[in-house]
Amino acid sequence: MSLLQEEREIILNNEFVDNFDFAEVEDFVRNASKDLFISHTFKTKKKMLVQPRGGFPTYKKQYALNEFFVEANVDVLPLTIDSNTRLNDYATAKKMLRLSEENDIDMLNGYPLVNHGYRTTRKMITHFNKPVSLRHGTPDARLLIETAIASGIFEIEGGPITYLLPYSKNFPLDKAFLYWKYVERVCANYSKLNEPINRESFGPLTATLVPPAITIVIQLLEMMLSLEEGVKSFSVSFSQTGSMNQDIVMGAVIKKLSRHYAKQINCEDATINLVYHQWMGAFPTNKDYAEQLISMSTIIASMVGADKIITKTREEASGIPTKEANAKTVANTQYTLGILNGLPNIVDKEEEEILTLEVHAIMEAVLNDSADTLWRKVFNSIKNGIIDVPFSPHIINHNEMITIRDAKKNIRIIKRGNVPIPDRCFEYEKAQCDLTKDTTSIVNDIIHDIGIMQ
Repeated sequence: MSLLQEEREIILNNEFVDNFDFAEVEDFVRNASKDLFISHTFKTKKKMLVQPRGGFPTYKKQYALNEFFVEANVDVLPLTIDSNTRLNDYATAKKMLRLSEENDIDMLNGYPLVNHGYRTTRKMITHFNKPVSLRHGTPDARLLIETAIASGIFEIEGGPITYLLPYSKNFPLDKAFLYWKYVERVCANYSKLNEPINRESFGPLTATLVPPAITIVIQLLEMMLSLEEGVKSFSVSFSQTGSMNQDIVMGAVIKKLSRHYAKQINCEDATINLVYHQWMGAFPTNKDYAEQLISMSTIIASMVGADKIITKTREEASGIPTKEANAKTVANTQYTLGILNGLPNIVDKEEEEILTLEVHAIMEAVLNDSADTLWRKVFNSIKNGIIDVPFSPHIINHNEMITIRDAKKNIRIIKRGNVPIPDRCFEYEKAQCDLTKDTTSIVNDIIHDIGIMQ
């Protein structure tokens, strides 16, 4: 028995897991409908795929949500996991699920997949026969991913950096890398049985003034960590930044460099897709404005040439969106995409050159680290501040990089910390901003920039 299989046996021998049958699960994946694989849908559907967010604790409500989404013409169904499961607290999730079922009140903010079990969840997934994307935010997702794939969920979001630095304060980063290495290998192994399991990184990060260079570097590194374990279908992603031009530049650079770095590790045979998130920052409380923001995000996604768009709702500022609001935004986004024809191809060569130089410089510093494996190089680079995510709560993140918006709403780096932004690029970034202001005014600008769409 391989070391990986020994680890799998231990993880699945969990009091909250009901008799996991490896042979039966392999047989299910081998014979599963290709319509359940988003990697297959990417290949065959000649349009941008539309995916909402959403997850309810009980099977009954999750099933009803999926019915609404299908009626609204969704391309990809979501399954958002509850926060107790994200923290591997299956005991509390079990208790809250039971209270939700008994009182018909949602005591969890998502679907507790491990507690429902794969045999139950598979009935729902195969009934709707559409690809499902697992959204969770879990540093240690080993049991969750095993349960998801056994259920028929063949797209897994997240990664050791993107599901840790924005969400966690103390979870050990080195453990996150090793736990996600397990996930990648499991996904790669199951991919040999049918269509590839798609892995998707989470590009929005903290969704707060994250400069494009940092987002792209992290996307490229999570892609490389995944591909080197054998994954053959990967999605890089980013969210609306607040500047249409910067989004378009970012889309062009991330597509170009993802192919470049996949080739560097001899993985050019892997399929790389681009996912665009509608605005992930603070939403306007005015629901009409929120709808305008969502429509604008859809237009930008089309100009970026995204393969999939992940939607928000007009209710983001007021709490957890209802299934009706979620279904409405799916229908509206599909409508907007349907009427977008002949959009101009905008190219900003100077911005693309600056961003490309920044990404290459950071990637070079990461890859030149003396560690013997890629994950250790990345770990050291975060620890040393070569990768620095603005507004990350994690104790290992340096938080020395400072960003602000320029007059055109582009996110600019005005303090680089230990991030190796080349001097020429750094001077360009600063030159776009008014830095003659006093410190208090600049801090006020940053606070305003965080709530820019409100």
